[in-house]
Amino acid sequence: MSTPEQTPTVRAGIDPRSPRFGAGITAVLLLVDVFLGLVGATTAAFWLLLVIALLFAWGAFAGIRRHPYGALFRTVVRPRLAPPAELEDPAPPTFAQGVGLVVTGLGLLLHLLGVPAVLPIAAALAFVAAFLNSAFGYCLGCQIYLLLVRAGVIRRGGVAAA
Repeated sequence: MSTPEQTPTVRAGIDPRSPRFGAGITAVLLLVDVFLGLVGATTAAFWLLLVIALLFAWGAFAGIRRHPYGALFRTVVRPRLAPPAELEDPAPPTFAQGVGLVVTGLGLLLHLLGVPAVLPIAAALAFVAAFLNSAFGYCLGCQIYLLLVRAGVIRRGGVAAA
């Protein structure tokens, strides 16, 4: 049994609508990227996927609270909404940003290594995850995080969730 000194501090939660808002923006950008890749605008698709990957990196390393979409939500959208019914732990959505970074980063890397058609495939995979989060509130990266915590691979709050 842990003593109060050993108990990890609980971080303040985030509005669960904020990651869904960001996922909606990301889904639109990824859908555009898929389209660009499919019509042969590979250079534009590459640069857009690079920007999306950098945004995922921002969320993964700086934390979901410091992400530009989170700031946009807090300043523009949140003041127009009723308070959330409950708050959410920021660690799973932050981990999900890392998953998005891995998927888009691998797509970019494989493209640079000459693998054909990898850009729209990577963008499509990331789009599915972003769409599920935005439209249905189902975060695939968050589910992976919870499975890894349950399996003991990572500990809760083990990612940069600040």
